[in-house]
Amino acid sequence: MSKLYIIPTPIGNLEDITLRAIRLLKEVDLVLAEDTRTSKKLFSHYNIDTPLSSFHMYNEYKVLSKYIDRLKSGECLALISDAGTPAISDPGFLIVRECIKAGIEVDCLPGATALIPALVNSGLPSDKFVFEGFLPIKKGRKKRLKILSKEEKTIIFYESPHRILKTLGNFVEYFGSERKISVSREISKMFEETVRGTVVEVISYFELNIPKGEFVIVVEGEK
Repeated sequence: MSKLYIIPTPIGNLEDITLRAIRLLKEVDLVLAEDTRTSKKLFSHYNIDTPLSSFHMYNEYKVLSKYIDRLKSGECLALISDAGTPAISDPGFLIVRECIKAGIEVDCLPGATALIPALVNSGLPSDKFVFEGFLPIKKGRKKRLKILSKEEKTIIFYESPHRILKTLGNFVEYFGSERKISVSREISKMFEETVRGTVVEVISYFELNIPKGEFVIVVEGEK
């Protein structure tokens, strides 16, 4: 029976993958990967020889129907991203939606994602939170920040190293310089780090320490 498996992969340490994920990656007919070069490192580590095919934000519309047809024919496919859980700020939503429309079963495994460790490590309230992912780079950015400035729940953002200081500067403008935040980078990797404090304190830290790696920013809600 055909099925699409959504399989989380490690965000850093290669040991952060489940036994079930490894087994399924070996059993499916094809694995759709965001970047096959990145995925080959994981496959080599766990002796997985299942064929890989590219499925990323620049080609997903073009190749989607091809993979839906393969699923309809009875094959089982797995979808992985470079790191973490597919469809969370990564490709995945489109193929899941089309599978549901076509009556194809979808099974998402639990596993690695960057936002939960960052939230728990932040020391900020974690009972209720809003996940924003990446802010718009230009259009709609200011409007979104204005709306979020009134959000009472803890807010979680993803950010890249070359935009982190700009984004923190935006936080001063919209959230205030004394709003408490926690910034985690390189989660589960060798140089994992979490910096906590007010927005201005964290800005001062990264002005002295060159930002490297992928960042998760956790922001205290409006009181």
